[in-house]
Amino acid sequence: MKVVNFDHASATPLLPEALAAMMPFLESEYGNPQSLHTLGQKPREAVDKAREQVARLLNAGSANRIVFTATASEASNLALKGLAQALKHKGRHIVVSAIEHQSVLEPARALAKLGFELTELGVDEHGLVSPDELDKALRVETILVSIQHASNEIGTIQEIAALAKVAHEHGALFHSDGTAAVGRIPVDVQALGTDAYSFAAQSIYGPKGAAALYLRQGARPVSLVHGGIQEKGKRAGTENVPGIAAMGAAAEVAARELPEWSARMKALSDRLRQELPERLEHVVLTGHPDKRLPGHFSVCIEFVEGEAMLLFLNDQGFATASGSACTAKTLKASHVLLAIGLHVGKAQSSLVLTLGKDSTEEQVGRFIDVLPPIIERLRAMSPLYARFQKGEDPYETHDQSCHGDR
Repeated sequence: MKVVNFDHASATPLLPEALAAMMPFLESEYGNPQSLHTLGQKPREAVDKAREQVARLLNAGSANRIVFTATASEASNLALKGLAQALKHKGRHIVVSAIEHQSVLEPARALAKLGFELTELGVDEHGLVSPDELDKALRVETILVSIQHASNEIGTIQEIAALAKVAHEHGALFHSDGTAAVGRIPVDVQALGTDAYSFAAQSIYGPKGAAALYLRQGARPVSLVHGGIQEKGKRAGTENVPGIAAMGAAAEVAARELPEWSARMKALSDRLRQELPERLEHVVLTGHPDKRLPGHFSVCIEFVEGEAMLLFLNDQGFATASGSACTAKTLKASHVLLAIGLHVGKAQSSLVLTLGKDSTEEQVGRFIDVLPPIIERLRAMSPLYARFQKGEDPYETHDQSCHGDR
């Protein structure tokens, strides 16, 4: 059985153009781009070209604004830790949203252990950060704000331009994790007003192991990796030339094809949001109803466990995800779902689909047919559903062992 990938947030197929771009640097053009001799020439040209291609995708203004890293997590760490260390003489207060990806939350909390003060800003029931609430949270000593462009878990797109404007009015720099957004919606970092913006190559059907950080002129993070002059001294280490070349090629394709990709994905996710609640009772759609990523569908299907849904769907040939962090064996409910006000019991019933540019109506139709029988079977085994049918509160005595402290 061929697996249908409805989990593009975690992995995407490689574009043919990206594969073609990387192959010479896995075979004949194996030189180091820092070498002055002939073997370094084409690798160096490939890195320079990719920097220009990624800059054009983001409307960065200059290729010099792009720093290549290995992952989006590394890029976000460089932005948070590097900028915080560079600006600590001005203040030590940092603001992030409560629904950030762990690659932002964890470095922010690590900085708090080093003497910085951290504010985790709450969100509304749709996962939106309010510019007014951000304004209230900022202080004279605030040096950095980091709010994701869009949530990989609930699909909500933030009002980044408005939020960045508030941060700048208080003299703080603004970083945004764009991993979930790039490749789904247009990204113009100059219009958004971000000082730093991070994303991964697989967001645009490039290879794993390559990512980029945009840095506005004047944003100068302290390097996290020392020992070389690569990336203008911001990230030491021999460049991953095959991955970078492939990322650049993917960026060029994405810049050209994004309108078509977005329209196709939006039509499919809109169908899911309309038809699945008609086929299933006790369904809670999560994320903003309108300000959301095309191709993103997130829902809590009450009285069943997210992990069980994933396993049953996998048996039917669908690769999906769950916002329930219990599926990651962390024994904690999703911090995102709790932040938008869901009860921990409902948070355990999360299902997240991220469709791709090649997803089809036939695949979505089959999914809509396959899911209801799975839910019926799981609910037949669910003690929560049994309590609900008896007229009891199913969550009153729900085991909260997955809740814990974030």
